[in-house]
Amino acid sequence: MIDRVTFRERVQKAMERAPICYLAGPRQSGKTTLARMLLDPRHSAYFDLEDPEADSRLAALKAALNQDTPVTVIDEVQTRPDLFPALRYLADSPDRRTRYLILGSSSPAIQKGVAESLAGRVEIVELGGFGPDEIGMESMDRLRLRGGLPRSYLAGDDDSSMRWRKDFIALITARDLPLAGAGSNPAVLARFWTMMAHYHGQIWNAAEPARSLGLGETTIRRLVDIFEGLYHVRVLRPWHENLSKRQVKAPKLYIRDQGLLNALLGIATPGDLAAHPKCGAAWEGFVMEHLVRFLEPDEAWYWATHNGAELDLFLMKSGRRYGFEIKMTSNPSVTPSMRIANTDLGLERLWLVHPGSGTWPLADGMVATTLPDILSGTRGAMPDS
Repeated sequence: MIDRVTFRERVQKAMERAPICYLAGPRQSGKTTLARMLLDPRHSAYFDLEDPEADSRLAALKAALNQDTPVTVIDEVQTRPDLFPALRYLADSPDRRTRYLILGSSSPAIQKGVAESLAGRVEIVELGGFGPDEIGMESMDRLRLRGGLPRSYLAGDDDSSMRWRKDFIALITARDLPLAGAGSNPAVLARFWTMMAHYHGQIWNAAEPARSLGLGETTIRRLVDIFEGLYHVRVLRPWHENLSKRQVKAPKLYIRDQGLLNALLGIATPGDLAAHPKCGAAWEGFVMEHLVRFLEPDEAWYWATHNGAELDLFLMKSGRRYGFEIKMTSNPSVTPSMRIANTDLGLERLWLVHPGSGTWPLADGMVATTLPDILSGTRGAMPDS
């Protein structure tokens, strides 16, 4: 079993700071396993709301909520958003010492329920699949092929991993998406998911998918929101401010887990990935996802102008501005686009993240580095280092 130290510490700190911790993330990302790692069975209560005997378990949960158990865990909370008012009441009780750890593969409705019902009482920790910092930098190629969802990454071989991912995509398409309000036509949802995979790393416009699927643009935007709410898609919004340049204002779209991206694109082997037209975009999305997860910025965007200047990832953290250009290149060097972004955005530092080895300065305020160096905290490869 892989001990997810970083996320254990994040959850523990969140439970110290707030009466409710919401551990959110995609289905099969390891939320239940992580929660069980944190539990002391002698001083905790655990409830799975997708248990086959859900009604009896819900009755037991309601009884447990009236007791002063140190920790109560509620798994698959997205199935019972009606519990949020009760949790809010319990969190506000001055004499109650219980901490509540709620787990969910979220949806837009659940996110809204958490924001509205539990505001000021909950801290959210987002859990994704395994990262290079958890499984070892030497296993990054395997991670790029299989993705980070535990059952896919830990499968006995690449074929078994691919079969699991295809079954997982079919399950989400047939079950979770309809429950989240995406409609009940699995064929259309499967086509749309594959279509998004082909847009991975590109500017997203709802008009073309709408024409291809015979749906309205409003419906397409709602579907993207649902995929985003279930943590399968990242919509990276553009940064724009009052500059003298015309800036791009449409979002970019990424499939968050590269293993699922590979399955949707039919990429089964490392050779398939290296030869695929999406290889560079896949590397960009892979690095970006792990940077955002590891650095925990206040907000993340991309930036581009209509004159061709672009920055793959623009982060704000503690009031400071950082930029990342992510390139599948063996010869990283400063580009005119990087110089423009560095000046126009007022960056503290700009990193060019490449797949080779080593960290070195490129120019004033610009550094060439690798994802492993950033994740291991190598000097020069980290903000404020």
